[in-house]
Amino acid sequence: MAGMEESGDGDGMNSVHCPDGPRVKSPAGSGAKMQSDVKETIGMLKKTFRESIRRVGEKSPLSSNSKRSKVSPKCDMGSHSDDPGPTRLQAPPSPSLSAGSPRTTSMKSISGFFQKKEENGAEGSALPVKKPLSHSRTLSEPSMALSDSFMKRGASIRRSLRLISKKDKPANQEVLLTVSEVIAEDKKVEDAKMEEIDESYVLPEIPLTPLSVMQISKLIEMEVLEEAHLNLLSLRQEFQQERERYKEEVSSMELAKKEKDLSLLYADLRNKVKTIVRDSNSLPSRNKGLLVHVARIIQEEEKRELDPGGLAGPGSWREAWREAVGEGVQAKLQNVHLDTRERNPSWLAVHLGLLGKAIVEDLENVKKEFRWSYPPSFHVFGTYVRCYHSAVGQHLKLLQQQVTELRDFYALLDFIINRYQSERIMGSPSLRPEMESESPAPDLEPGFLDQLKKKYCSRVQEELRFSLEKIIEIENEELWKDRQTPEKEEDFLNSPIHMDIWTKVHGNVVNSRRIDTQLESDVFCSCLEELKKFPKRFEMALKRSCNCAEVPHRLWAEYQITYINSFTALKQHMEEYRHVCPAQVDNFSKEVNWLVVRLGQGLEDQYKIDVKPFLRRMMTRKWLTNDDDFQQLYSRTEQLSQHCALMRPPYRQTLVDRLHYHTVKEYISQLMTNNYSCKNRKHEKAARKIRKQWAELKELFKDMESTHEWLYHVGDHLSDIIGQKNNTDIKNHLQPLVENYPDITKKHLAAVLYFRGLVRGRERQLILQHLTELKRKLGDSGDKRRALFSDMQVIVNTDCLSDVPFSCLAFLRPDN
Repeated sequence: MAGMEESGDGDGMNSVHCPDGPRVKSPAGSGAKMQSDVKETIGMLKKTFRESIRRVGEKSPLSSNSKRSKVSPKCDMGSHSDDPGPTRLQAPPSPSLSAGSPRTTSMKSISGFFQKKEENGAEGSALPVKKPLSHSRTLSEPSMALSDSFMKRGASIRRSLRLISKKDKPANQEVLLTVSEVIAEDKKVEDAKMEEIDESYVLPEIPLTPLSVMQISKLIEMEVLEEAHLNLLSLRQEFQQERERYKEEVSSMELAKKEKDLSLLYADLRNKVKTIVRDSNSLPSRNKGLLVHVARIIQEEEKRELDPGGLAGPGSWREAWREAVGEGVQAKLQNVHLDTRERNPSWLAVHLGLLGKAIVEDLENVKKEFRWSYPPSFHVFGTYVRCYHSAVGQHLKLLQQQVTELRDFYALLDFIINRYQSERIMGSPSLRPEMESESPAPDLEPGFLDQLKKKYCSRVQEELRFSLEKIIEIENEELWKDRQTPEKEEDFLNSPIHMDIWTKVHGNVVNSRRIDTQLESDVFCSCLEELKKFPKRFEMALKRSCNCAEVPHRLWAEYQITYINSFTALKQHMEEYRHVCPAQVDNFSKEVNWLVVRLGQGLEDQYKIDVKPFLRRMMTRKWLTNDDDFQQLYSRTEQLSQHCALMRPPYRQTLVDRLHYHTVKEYISQLMTNNYSCKNRKHEKAARKIRKQWAELKELFKDMESTHEWLYHVGDHLSDIIGQKNNTDIKNHLQPLVENYPDITKKHLAAVLYFRGLVRGRERQLILQHLTELKRKLGDSGDKRRALFSDMQVIVNTDCLSDVPFSCLAFLRPDN
């Protein structure tokens, strides 16, 4: 290596000294071989260093020997010299007229392609040009000084790439320091390139004689844009001069042909410009240098847009540039990986994630790289952002046509409303501060987002309908089909269906809330619209699967209580969102209430059917001597009490009150049938029995927490009337009965007297008259809501002479 030296020692070995390691001995005979290896290593180092120097020179603003203009970065520039000096770094000549052209082949090869004569060692362009009208500020004194510094350091390094002795070791350290400085200078040049190019520029001198149409077309094809454009301008000037100077002499056919050639060449140039711009984000390293020429061509053509011979239409070049940017953006989005639904259920969510990543990466590249290739008037970053907004809108429209699942609708809405404008994409910190002046929202067609939300709500409703049908199937499989007993939760019969439904609805609402508050309201309303139909469907399925005749009464009652509890709980869950859509909550609550009433009515009807035969045998001769019927009544009522204990409020209270009223009414109604009349003072025994049975029923309904406390006294009042020994004392017990139950009538009291055994007579008439007087005195002071006797039908006694006074029947005596 450069820091090694070879010396001999006494054992016939040569030792090689390395500055970074110990002395290494080798055989003396291998000295020549070692010398050869060292030379080869030095040659490789020289080659590597030359490549490094060449790269630095290429990146330097002085890398081209062309005298034509290239717009420089915003640096402090001074005057320049036509003579670059003996130490100036020379790069291979370029066919382009300024530095930064992507073509680094020598102008000699281009000239050889177009012309037959060869130039040996010629420097510069083979095209006939005059001296430039003026130069750009690229060749400034600071830049030349920087180039001279590079060349001097290169010469120093080249001198150091040889075998030196130990005393020259400090020179090795100087070489390493120089290389580091070269790298630092390289970084400074790179940073200088990241500044915007000037808005103003000086056009290089247009050739007096343009190349042929074929030659210009070939330059365009080879992307030698600056050279092609200058010759195209020359051809355009020639056309304009001939048009003005030789209006009468030149055939219109020739001018038309030349105008057509110009039009074709300009169309080719514009297409090439569009291709370069379109591919710039796909091939940044290839097209970055060409973008400077693209910008200058567009600027120059905009200045000459009103001159004849160019492309028609003001702003056509700038618009073509925007179209090319948009096409490049669309191509970028189309290249994002899109999986199929069959291969990946989350195909859309994955694609949108990759899409956002690609957008951010491309805009970061625009911010860091491309915008420095354009003047400020192009607003490069903003143009790319707007093109992305438009392209994303079109891309999402195409994606929406493939979406059928709810999760994909959600992914699409979440991307549009949340992710696209968030820090993950357009709000990314890496895109600031440039993004602050731009709109972060995608460019969507009018009504597209509303249509997407409606489809999302419809899909939510469809999936909820499917889930509800599945719930019915599960209930049938787990309970109804095998006649299984429902489970208990906190001592209440319970089915998990209300939690299953609520979890589904609540999940949809929470997910939609993450997207949009209005969507949250729409989703919940859609869910309630579907839920409104569920209670009837569920009831029909329950009755179809559990025919009451085939299911034991106790199990059927448990099923009814279970679903009263479940649907009541479901209604309470939905009440939490009453503020969101009150009308839909009311409609759903009505349907649930009707279902609960029907289920409760089923329990009530079953109880009525069970106790009817026992109640009908109350207040009869058998009842007076046998307690079996009452015991059956009490047993059925007690069983009902146990069922009601398994029912959650508030409907439990409603059912208990209804059954309490029914039991009291039917028990007392047996006194109104006129089927039995107590004789021989049996009314005292009947009164005691009524009082005893009434006390047991009253205690039972108290345990059931009935709120109809006003019903507790009727049995006691009637037993007092029936149990009186003297008929005249009955009148003294009428007032409490009338006060508590103002709807009692003479017919009801007459039936009670008939059961007591007071069938006819003056005392009976006086008691009935006293009732009339009491009712007249009380007037409307009684509680009209406590209607008991008005619901009892009195059966008319078929004994037509029962109400006729005994004195009126004297003529029927035999002696008369």
